[in-house]
Amino acid sequence: MTDDALGRLTDEGVAIWLDDLSRKRITSGNLAELIGEQHVVGVTTNPSIFQKAISGGDGYEQQLRELAARKVTVDEALRMITTADVRDAADVLRPVFEATGGQDGRVSIEVDPRLAHETEATIAEAKQLAWLVDRPNTLIKIPATRAGLPAITETIGLGISVNVTLIFSLERYREVMDAYLAGLEKAKERGLDLSKIHSVASFFVSRVDTEIDKRLDEIGTPEAKAARGKAAVANARLAYEAYEEVFSSERWAPLDRAQANKQRPLWASTGVKDPAYKDTLYVDELVAPGTVNTMPEATLEATAARGSISGDTIRGTYDRSRAELAAVAELGISYDEVVQLLEDEGVEKFEASWNDLLKSTEAALARLAPAKG
Repeated sequence: MTDDALGRLTDEGVAIWLDDLSRKRITSGNLAELIGEQHVVGVTTNPSIFQKAISGGDGYEQQLRELAARKVTVDEALRMITTADVRDAADVLRPVFEATGGQDGRVSIEVDPRLAHETEATIAEAKQLAWLVDRPNTLIKIPATRAGLPAITETIGLGISVNVTLIFSLERYREVMDAYLAGLEKAKERGLDLSKIHSVASFFVSRVDTEIDKRLDEIGTPEAKAARGKAAVANARLAYEAYEEVFSSERWAPLDRAQANKQRPLWASTGVKDPAYKDTLYVDELVAPGTVNTMPEATLEATAARGSISGDTIRGTYDRSRAELAAVAELGISYDEVVQLLEDEGVEKFEASWNDLLKSTEAALARLAPAKG
């Protein structure tokens, strides 16, 4: 065993991915440094991350000037900028990809969030992004909305690796795994090599506590106070139970024999929002083999400094986890209502970030456009 917390986490079978990307992080060598020194083996992006990076402006001026000279649309400009960053990050991570047989060393890029409720458009966008980035170690992010499920199946069926995002509920997570298996079955029928198709299922953590804790605080009883800060971890642990069940099922067996890869659970939204909680809560309490934890840099640094990694903290907790979610329900908080609200808000937040990014990119293109005459 290694003596550092991030190393111990890796030893326990948890892949550490960075939930952030910017051009400066790539060009400065910072990403390579995190891979070399902090056990980072993957990168996730989302519209909010790109909005922060590109609006910050560092490193994007020259490309924006060239795009302005070509008079491209703002949508095309944004795709050129974001896919360039993902392509370059994928190249930095390529040695990890090769060393892990394609499991890690991956960079995720999201379909346009405005398409979250459009199946055919999402499939078309996934194909376009895979073609634009043109790196084998890319994952196309598709939201786990009702319309997203058949898009996941079709995209996987085409042999494109997928990161399913915005999963909050256990029921939806089972539907996501079902969509993945259906996609693998399609790919198998088409004669594709299943060993080359990978997927992760991004199960969101901290936002569950944020919403449920808010409702518990409104109730304000001793029982409500005692239930704070437990629902998110319990929810994620029960997701792992479902993962174990599905990927040891009869349906999985023939796909396994065809060398298909399990769809790993990925713990997303692992930065702690409540200062009353330990800043490594959603890392320490979600350790199990075959998982991914994608961390904002602050959480990565906190885990390196204060992480308490002492073996598997998921298996063996399922009965307790069910009891913790039941305690919340008994206080009158509807699980189904909370997880649907979080899914709806998640889609809205990413769409708002993308729209903000479109506006700021449009302004930059106008500013940098060559003078007429």
